[in-house]
Amino acid sequence: MAMSSILNNDDIKKALDAFAVADSFNYRKFFDMVGLKSKSADEIKKVFTVLDADNSGFIEEEELKFVLKGFAKEGRDLTDKETKAFLQAADKDGDGKIGVDEFTILVKE
Repeated sequence: MAMSSILNNDDIKKALDAFAVADSFNYRKFFDMVGLKSKSADEIKKVFTVLDADNSGFIEEEELKFVLKGFAKEGRDLTDKETKAFLQAADKDGDGKIGVDEFTILVKE
């Protein structure tokens, strides 16, 4: 499934452009800019499914590094610092990965 079937392509491009510089990523602003905050829980779960590249039911740290590429192939990789901060913010149960419920809570924060 393509992210463009859930979110607006122009919104995705604007958000990726806004965080194109290393160490500039802010997940709250990004989710707001791409329009994800206003989506239903089912639509957020669809986005999660796209980002869960190995279909494990979790977004692990290695997948998180490439999260922007999940929105559009021209997205940049997150830096190690951004990846760790994103994981720390989302991983509420401390298991080192992000489940769908944790992702949904993070998006709606």
